[in-house]
Amino acid sequence: MASYKFKVGQMVNFNPARATIPASIREYKILRQLPFEGGERTYRIKTIAEQYERIAKESELEPRTMAL
Repeated sequence: MASYKFKVGQMVNFNPARATIPASIREYKILRQLPFEGGERTYRIKTIAEQYERIAKESELEPRTMAL
């Protein structure tokens, strides 16, 4: 079985698949790795700009790169 692409504590960009889901900021932190849901790995994520956590599919996340 494949491992998770992202680790707990890692910063990621969140790009929701559905445009109807507002994402106030794109930089999120992985809080927890969740089980498969709908055939895809999922994660619990959070940004400091929001008081609540979100659940995101692996396909909606990408690694955050450091700007030079």
